Amino acid sequence: MTSFEEFGFSEGLLKSIEDKGYREPSPIQRESIPAILSGKDILATAQTGTGKTAAFVLPILQKLIEQERPEGKRPIKALILTPTRELALQVGQSVNAYAAHVPIKQATIFGGVNAKPQIKALSRSVDILVATPGRLFDLSEQKALSLSEVEFLVLDEADRMLDMGFIQDIVRILKMIPEKRQSLLFSATFSPEIKELTKDVLTSPVEVKVASDNAVAENLDQHLYFLKKSNKSQLLMYLMSSGNWEQVLIFTRTKYGADHLYEKLQDNHIPAVVIHGKKTQVVRNKALAQFKKKAVKVLVATDVAARGLDIKELPHVVNFDVPNVPEDYVHRVGRTGRAGLSGHAVTLTCDEEVLFINRIERLTQSKMKVCYDKKFSIKIDINEDGDYVTCEPEVEVKPPKPKKKKAVMPPPLKKKKSKVKKVKMQNPMEDLYKNPFHKPAKKGKSKGKK
Repeated sequence: MTSFEEFGFSEGLLKSIEDKGYREPSPIQRESIPAILSGKDILATAQTGTGKTAAFVLPILQKLIEQERPEGKRPIKALILTPTRELALQVGQSVNAYAAHVPIKQATIFGGVNAKPQIKALSRSVDILVATPGRLFDLSEQKALSLSEVEFLVLDEADRMLDMGFIQDIVRILKMIPEKRQSLLFSATFSPEIKELTKDVLTSPVEVKVASDNAVAENLDQHLYFLKKSNKSQLLMYLMSSGNWEQVLIFTRTKYGADHLYEKLQDNHIPAVVIHGKKTQVVRNKALAQFKKKAVKVLVATDVAARGLDIKELPHVVNFDVPNVPEDYVHRVGRTGRAGLSGHAVTLTCDEEVLFINRIERLTQSKMKVCYDKKFSIKIDINEDGDYVTCEPEVEVKPPKPKKKKAVMPPPLKKKKSKVKKVKMQNPMEDLYKNPFHKPAKKGKSKGKK
């Protein structure tokens, strides 16, 4: 297939494809679209940014167009599950763009925002529903939606769903939809857990591979710096300044780390925004909009933004912290070098993160280019297996000096307090005051009785 016309798409879909500027199908689209149109289940893996969203949205739209349209409110026919809110938003926007000239409606639901507008949208006809699992369950329990007539199920970024512990949610959703359906599983990375999941989700699937498992784009320059953890911020500022970077996405491992780096950027008068799990969806959407419009130079994010963040021609991605899950590296650097464009990924590594680098390179089966900076870089060695190992400086071991015994001073003598018995002095007039008729006894021997 060398053109979209060969797939037999409707005029409305072809118009939407033309509006998006697509001239010919990408490899994942050429392999997946005919199989989906023929009604087969799909197990597809492709590098991120290769058009895999269009690979499942376009054929689903075509099949829905060909169906008879009942009068009144239409039931949900296609369910697209995503692991994160950001990815749900991106997929929802893509569905709207591809369905701009066809009579198909979609709704996107996710947590972190007021549910009332989403419930209102579901009260009307919805053909395609894009959802995160949590909000899907919430609105299902409120009887705001029904999945009893779903014909198409899509699991997008299924590996991330497993990483986030959604396996039980997926099993629960499978019980909410008809057994007779067409199921599509798409992901940028592949793992044994994914293959195990396919046994429950897919039936005799067609496997589509347009790249090696967990590979990074060939047009991506990967640069690696080894340095002390305390020097990461300084090297980052230097690279941004010397390279005149105008737009850069920086990943940290933790929310605290993201906030801390954001404050340092602000202190250096670098316009930046930050997103992570503790930020509300409204704040995150606003930050993403500012970054996409280039109103700010830097977006600092945790891995919550690694999936679903779609920025055209993003030139630079920085791993300020090396991800401890190797697959997350693939998704992080996949934000740059998309759609055949060149990309640049920089990874800043301290000695405690060297193990993560070795795991990443084994997963991707590629080597990053080690860069050296005179001021900040530390020495690194490579062992017999080709793994990086830190070079610990030789330290002369000196015998410990004998400790000087401190003179023990005797405790100061405590002065004994003399115990003085207080004697109450008798006032001879006291009894007189008490009893004026009292006569004091005479001193001398008392006379005995005769």
